[in-house]
Amino acid sequence: MAIIEEISEFLQKGRAKNVKALVTQALEEGEDPKAILNEGLLSGMMIIGEKFKKDEVFVPDVLIAARAMNTGLAVLEPRLVEIGNEPVGKAVIGTVKGDLHDIGKNLVMMMLKGVGFEIHDLGVDVEPETFVDKAEEVGADIIGMSALLSTTMPNMGEVVEELKNRGLREKYIVMIGGAPVTEKFAREIGVDYYTPDAATCAEIAKKAVEERK
Repeated sequence: MAIIEEISEFLQKGRAKNVKALVTQALEEGEDPKAILNEGLLSGMMIIGEKFKKDEVFVPDVLIAARAMNTGLAVLEPRLVEIGNEPVGKAVIGTVKGDLHDIGKNLVMMMLKGVGFEIHDLGVDVEPETFVDKAEEVGADIIGMSALLSTTMPNMGEVVEELKNRGLREKYIVMIGGAPVTEKFAREIGVDYYTPDAATCAEIAKKAVEERK
Protein backbone atom coordinates (compact mmCIF):
# COMPACT_ATOMS: atom_id res chain seq x y z
CA MET A 1 0.00 0.00 0.00
CA ALA A 2 1.28 3.44 -0.94
CA ILE A 3 2.28 5.58 2.02
CA ILE A 4 -0.37 8.23 1.28
CA GLU A 5 -3.12 5.57 1.33
CA GLU A 6 -1.73 4.35 4.64
CA ILE A 7 -2.03 7.87 6.05
CA SER A 8 -5.70 7.91 5.07
CA GLU A 9 -6.32 4.45 6.56
CA PHE A 10 -4.68 5.24 9.89
CA LEU A 11 -6.45 8.59 10.10
CA GLN A 12 -9.81 6.85 9.71
CA LYS A 13 -8.87 4.59 12.61
CA GLY A 14 -7.87 7.60 14.71
CA ARG A 15 -4.27 6.43 15.07
CA ALA A 16 -2.62 9.82 15.59
CA LYS A 17 0.91 8.48 16.30
CA ASN A 18 0.91 6.44 13.09
CA VAL A 19 -0.39 9.39 11.06
CA LYS A 20 2.32 11.68 12.44
CA ALA A 21 5.05 9.13 11.72
CA LEU A 22 3.80 8.43 8.20
CA VAL A 23 3.44 12.10 7.27
CA THR A 24 7.01 12.68 8.49
CA GLN A 25 8.23 9.66 6.50
CA ALA A 26 6.34 10.73 3.37
CA LEU A 27 7.95 14.18 3.48
CA GLU A 28 11.39 12.65 3.99
CA GLU A 29 10.79 10.41 0.96
CA GLY A 30 9.98 13.46 -1.16
CA GLU A 31 6.22 13.02 -1.52
CA ASP A 32 4.35 16.13 -2.66
CA PRO A 33 2.99 17.94 0.45
CA LYS A 34 -0.23 18.77 -1.44
CA ALA A 35 -0.76 15.09 -2.26
CA ILE A 36 -0.19 14.15 1.39
CA LEU A 37 -2.78 16.75 2.36
CA ASN A 38 -5.42 16.03 -0.28
CA GLU A 39 -5.08 12.29 -0.86
CA GLY A 40 -4.00 11.35 2.65
CA LEU A 41 -5.39 13.59 5.39
CA LEU A 42 -8.37 15.25 3.69
CA SER A 43 -9.40 12.12 1.81
CA GLY A 44 -9.42 10.12 5.06
CA MET A 45 -11.47 12.78 6.83
CA MET A 46 -13.99 12.94 3.98
CA ILE A 47 -14.49 9.17 4.18
CA ILE A 48 -15.18 9.53 7.91
CA GLY A 49 -17.60 12.35 7.10
CA GLU A 50 -19.53 10.15 4.66
CA LYS A 51 -19.67 7.30 7.18
CA PHE A 52 -20.87 9.72 9.87
CA LYS A 53 -23.66 10.90 7.58
CA LYS A 54 -24.77 7.28 7.08
CA ASP A 55 -24.57 6.50 10.84
CA GLU A 56 -21.74 4.02 10.21
CA VAL A 57 -19.50 5.89 12.66
CA PHE A 58 -20.40 8.20 15.55
CA VAL A 59 -19.24 11.43 17.21
CA PRO A 60 -16.34 9.84 19.20
CA ASP A 61 -15.02 8.24 15.98
CA VAL A 62 -15.10 11.62 14.22
CA LEU A 63 -13.34 13.29 17.13
CA ILE A 64 -10.45 10.82 17.23
CA ALA A 65 -10.10 10.90 13.44
CA ALA A 66 -10.00 14.71 13.59
CA ARG A 67 -7.33 14.55 16.29
CA ALA A 68 -5.26 12.28 14.05
CA MET A 69 -5.76 14.68 11.14
CA ASN A 70 -4.63 17.65 13.25
CA THR A 71 -1.53 15.72 14.35
CA GLY A 72 -0.64 15.12 10.71
CA LEU A 73 -1.41 18.71 9.77
CA ALA A 74 0.93 20.01 12.46
CA VAL A 75 3.80 18.19 10.71
CA LEU A 76 2.66 19.16 7.22
CA GLU A 77 1.69 22.81 7.63
CA PRO A 78 5.22 24.32 7.62
CA ARG A 79 5.85 22.65 4.25
CA LEU A 80 2.49 23.78 2.87
CA VAL A 81 3.31 27.35 3.88
CA GLU A 82 6.68 27.06 2.11
CA ILE A 83 5.04 26.06 -1.17
CA GLY A 84 2.20 28.57 -0.76
CA ASN A 85 -0.71 26.12 -0.56
CA GLU A 86 -4.00 28.03 -0.60
CA PRO A 87 -7.00 26.87 1.47
CA VAL A 88 -10.31 26.13 -0.30
CA GLY A 89 -11.75 29.10 1.55
CA LYS A 90 -12.00 30.76 4.95
CA ALA A 91 -14.84 30.21 7.39
CA VAL A 92 -15.78 32.08 10.56
CA ILE A 93 -17.73 29.74 12.86
CA GLY A 94 -19.47 30.26 16.19
CA THR A 95 -22.42 29.41 18.43
CA VAL A 96 -24.80 32.37 18.60
CA LYS A 97 -25.36 34.74 21.50
CA GLY A 98 -26.99 33.15 24.54
CA ASP A 99 -26.03 29.60 23.56
CA LEU A 100 -23.14 27.75 25.21
CA HIS A 101 -23.28 24.48 23.24
CA ASP A 102 -20.24 23.64 21.13
CA ILE A 103 -20.17 19.94 20.18
CA GLY A 104 -22.08 20.52 16.93
CA LYS A 105 -19.99 23.58 16.11
CA ASN A 106 -16.78 21.65 16.75
CA LEU A 107 -17.87 18.80 14.47
CA VAL A 108 -18.66 21.29 11.71
CA MET A 109 -15.23 22.89 12.11
CA MET A 110 -13.52 19.51 11.86
CA MET A 111 -15.45 18.61 8.72
CA LEU A 112 -14.74 21.99 7.13
CA LYS A 113 -11.06 21.59 7.96
CA GLY A 114 -11.32 18.11 6.44
CA VAL A 115 -12.31 19.54 3.05
CA GLY A 116 -9.56 22.17 3.14
CA PHE A 117 -11.01 25.27 4.82
CA GLU A 118 -9.07 27.67 7.02
CA ILE A 119 -11.17 27.95 10.18
CA HIS A 120 -11.63 30.86 12.58
CA ASP A 121 -13.42 29.65 15.71
CA LEU A 122 -15.33 32.34 17.61
CA GLY A 123 -16.41 29.94 20.36
CA VAL A 124 -19.82 30.14 22.03
CA ASP A 125 -22.21 32.95 23.06
CA VAL A 126 -21.04 35.10 20.14
CA GLU A 127 -22.45 38.60 19.58
CA PRO A 128 -23.83 39.34 16.07
CA GLU A 129 -21.27 42.12 15.57
CA THR A 130 -18.42 39.73 16.38
CA PHE A 131 -19.34 37.38 13.51
CA VAL A 132 -19.25 40.27 11.04
CA ASP A 133 -16.15 41.93 12.50
CA LYS A 134 -14.16 38.70 12.33
CA ALA A 135 -15.34 37.87 8.81
CA GLU A 136 -14.18 41.29 7.66
CA GLU A 137 -10.88 40.99 9.54
CA VAL A 138 -9.85 37.63 8.04
CA GLY A 139 -11.45 37.99 4.61
CA ALA A 140 -13.83 35.08 5.17
CA ASP A 141 -15.94 33.42 2.49
CA ILE A 142 -18.38 31.81 4.91
CA ILE A 143 -20.08 32.80 8.16
CA GLY A 144 -21.37 29.70 9.94
CA MET A 145 -23.70 29.80 12.95
CA SER A 146 -24.84 27.09 15.32
CA ALA A 147 -27.66 27.03 17.89
CA LEU A 148 -28.95 24.21 20.07
CA LEU A 149 -31.67 26.18 21.85
CA SER A 150 -34.81 27.37 20.10
CA THR A 151 -34.65 30.50 22.29
CA THR A 152 -31.28 31.49 20.77
CA MET A 153 -32.21 30.82 17.13
CA PRO A 154 -33.48 34.40 16.54
CA ASN A 155 -29.93 35.61 17.16
CA MET A 156 -28.99 33.98 13.84
CA GLY A 157 -31.31 36.47 12.20
CA GLU A 158 -29.57 39.28 14.09
CA VAL A 159 -26.31 38.39 12.32
CA VAL A 160 -28.07 38.62 8.94
CA GLU A 161 -29.48 42.03 9.94
CA GLU A 162 -26.02 43.20 11.03
CA LEU A 163 -24.65 42.24 7.61
CA LYS A 164 -27.48 44.08 5.86
CA ASN A 165 -26.97 47.18 8.02
CA ARG A 166 -23.33 47.31 6.96
CA GLY A 167 -24.12 46.64 3.29
CA LEU A 168 -22.24 43.33 3.43
CA ARG A 169 -24.98 40.71 3.04
CA GLU A 170 -24.03 39.70 -0.52
CA LYS A 171 -20.34 39.45 0.36
CA TYR A 172 -20.68 36.32 2.50
CA ILE A 173 -22.14 32.83 2.23
CA VAL A 174 -24.17 32.48 5.44
CA MET A 175 -24.83 28.96 6.77
CA ILE A 176 -26.74 27.77 9.83
CA GLY A 177 -27.35 24.51 11.67
CA GLY A 178 -28.26 22.94 14.99
CA ALA A 179 -30.88 20.58 16.41
CA PRO A 180 -33.89 22.98 16.46
CA VAL A 181 -33.00 24.73 13.18
CA THR A 182 -35.06 24.02 10.05
CA GLU A 183 -35.01 24.79 6.34
CA LYS A 184 -38.14 26.91 6.84
CA PHE A 185 -36.46 29.01 9.53
CA ALA A 186 -33.39 29.46 7.30
CA ARG A 187 -35.58 30.84 4.52
CA GLU A 188 -37.42 33.13 6.95
CA ILE A 189 -34.23 34.83 8.18
CA GLY A 190 -32.63 34.94 4.73
CA VAL A 191 -29.50 32.81 5.05
CA ASP A 192 -27.96 30.94 2.12
CA TYR A 193 -27.90 27.40 3.49
CA TYR A 194 -29.25 25.24 6.29
CA THR A 195 -27.59 21.83 6.64
CA PRO A 196 -28.77 19.01 8.91
CA ASP A 197 -25.31 17.63 9.75
CA ALA A 198 -21.62 18.48 9.76
CA ALA A 199 -20.62 16.35 6.77
CA THR A 200 -23.32 17.89 4.54
CA CYS A 201 -22.26 21.34 5.72
CA ALA A 202 -18.68 20.71 4.56
CA GLU A 203 -19.80 19.43 1.15
CA ILE A 204 -22.13 22.37 0.51
CA ALA A 205 -19.64 24.94 1.82
CA LYS A 206 -16.90 23.71 -0.49
CA LYS A 207 -19.23 23.66 -3.49
CA ALA A 208 -20.64 27.13 -2.68
CA VAL A 209 -17.17 28.70 -2.41
CA GLU A 210 -15.91 27.02 -5.60
CA GLU A 211 -18.97 28.26 -7.52
CA ARG A 212 -18.24 31.85 -6.46
CA LYS A 213 -14.64 31.77 -7.68
